[in-house]
Amino acid sequence: MIFTLTKIELLKIFRKWRTYIGFIAIGLLVPLLHLAMYLEGQRSLELVTRGLRDSFILVGNLLNGYWISYIILNALTIHIPFLIALVAADLLAGEATAGTYRLLITRTVSRMQIVTSKFIAGIIYTISLVLFLAIMSLLVGLLIFGTGELIVMRPDAIIVFEKTDIIWRFILAYSFASLSMSVVCSLAILFSSLVENAIGPIVSTMAVIIIFVIISAFDVEILKAIRPYLFTNYILNWREFFGNPLDTGEIIKAVTVLCAHILVFFTATLWIFQKKDILS
Repeated sequence: MIFTLTKIELLKIFRKWRTYIGFIAIGLLVPLLHLAMYLEGQRSLELVTRGLRDSFILVGNLLNGYWISYIILNALTIHIPFLIALVAADLLAGEATAGTYRLLITRTVSRMQIVTSKFIAGIIYTISLVLFLAIMSLLVGLLIFGTGELIVMRPDAIIVFEKTDIIWRFILAYSFASLSMSVVCSLAILFSSLVENAIGPIVSTMAVIIIFVIISAFDVEILKAIRPYLFTNYILNWREFFGNPLDTGEIIKAVTVLCAHILVFFTATLWIFQKKDILS
């Protein structure tokens, strides 16, 4: 039953024009970034590695698809939450707007099945968007710029990865990005269960993200105690997969916190939907 309901929810999602805004945005922006890197990338790379060139001789194809994909992922994971909220915020609120709640309940399905199928469909959409980003940035980037070593600038080190030690890191990084964006999706669905219009949940989701980011940015002792429990503190932890050695403790902690947020948001949404009067 859940499989059938999820399939129906996915059909609903991909019949709406707003679903394709994220794909269109990535499909336009990433090639534009590739063009910019093709024209000016070498100068940007020289600026980044200027300190290294004073002490070392750098050879090989450093302006490659791996380096450009790393830069793109570093930038777009901050902006993708809005694209996800556009769709996820409409999953329950859209039913209220269309007046189809009563029709859903008259079927031989429980409210838990309805919420579960919408969560699964929303997360599938989220993963598909991140996968599309991976295809556009990594695969297309490799076709245009080729392979090579990857230079990663970290606060405490400069790491150069061999070309044979990179692709698995990107696979895990994009997988982690899918998990972190699924938290955003879950939060948007939670807000969607509270109202009858998708605008409110979209604004609320982005407001929460902005507030959490601001809290994480302030170096105040009271806020430091809160910071480890905020999911925004872990959204960019995909960078841990480009450490040497891997900080597995930090990765496990981040995955645990993000999964806990999804579970909490799902439970809260289910409780609200169970109590919701949708027949009056």
